Amino acid sequence: MKDLKHMIYFEHLLEDAQNDLVREAKADGRLALGYTCYHIPEVLMNLGDCFSVRLRAPNSGSVDIATYYMANSACEYSRALLERAIEGNYNFLDGLLGVDVCEPMNRAMENMALLHLHDDHDKFVRCYMDIPYADDEDCVEHLKEQVTRKILNPLHDVYGVDISDAAIREAVKKYNKVCKVVREIGDFRKQLNPVITGSEFHKICLVSFVCPKDLILPYLEETLEELKTREPDPVSKYKARVGIVGSEIDDPTFIELVEDSGALVVFDRFCYGSIPGRNQIILTEDEDALTQICRQNLRETECPRNCAYHKLEYRKGHVKQLHDEYHADGVIYEQMKFCTYWSFERTLASHIMPEEYGIHVLSIDRPYISRASGQLRTRVQAFVESLEFKKIKSKKQGKEN
Repeated sequence: MKDLKHMIYFEHLLEDAQNDLVREAKADGRLALGYTCYHIPEVLMNLGDCFSVRLRAPNSGSVDIATYYMANSACEYSRALLERAIEGNYNFLDGLLGVDVCEPMNRAMENMALLHLHDDHDKFVRCYMDIPYADDEDCVEHLKEQVTRKILNPLHDVYGVDISDAAIREAVKKYNKVCKVVREIGDFRKQLNPVITGSEFHKICLVSFVCPKDLILPYLEETLEELKTREPDPVSKYKARVGIVGSEIDDPTFIELVEDSGALVVFDRFCYGSIPGRNQIILTEDEDALTQICRQNLRETECPRNCAYHKLEYRKGHVKQLHDEYHADGVIYEQMKFCTYWSFERTLASHIMPEEYGIHVLSIDRPYISRASGQLRTRVQAFVESLEFKKIKSKKQGKEN
């Protein structure tokens, strides 16, 4: 297929947390708020002159210094973030918003504070939120209280940010524009011969998380229009279609590894993916916007930390729905090494999804940066071959019948 006009620029933006659009926004006096987790409603970090930057550690190498402060059994993502913070890569931030989700991320955020990494910023906003494990109305009220006390009020008191209901609704309108475009681009993957690859889409989705929304939106809109007339390859080079479900993936080389192994990635149900990370927020007029945002955040999260039984059932059923909707041949369940929550979810899925839902599953754990993993590549290639054999066998049985 013809190269997308802005793809090289998107790749450039993903090379550094303080990318060109972040620098442009900072030069205009805007406030950069760093965060790591879906459990913090992203739209609330984009009020007024604020913009959100979901933290990554691209091109990570050694994490030896971070490992000194943390356990070597902590996930590489949390250690990579601490390493990069110690190096000064996040010094451009005006605030750092964390959530009490898992022990490794707790330790990473704790050490950033103990090492006084942002003490030279006299107005730096730092918070750590307690997140409920369920999604009933008591949990909605708890999340609303946490967000108000630990994010909105400090932003208002320290930086004078407008946190009124009208300001929140305006932020939702702008946020939804980005979500709508990203999801429309992602829908092209439902085509039997898509005009976009999984790795291309992942890069497009990632830039929407790490760049100011208003500055990246024109590039996304132009890419959407470009895709409407893009011609697919006459014959697809991929042997199978797969979805990826699991923990944090901000490394485009992992998606490229899967696709280089012969499997087109057609849906992304993982942290830093578009499902549910790029769902639009639907507001009504009969209730304040903040309550509705908190409720939707809790209801739509697919994090295995939410351990209510109905959420366990929802996550499995949703994977089945996506598998069918995107015409996938199988699903890769992945987790970052040492991730407690996803190791439990992945182990269950490796048995339940094939046995109860009839979905072919590859279950893997992986390093934060996957580009050099020959073992991982071999496993994905073997999975692709099994899916290809399954399709050949199915066609043969169909002819015999």
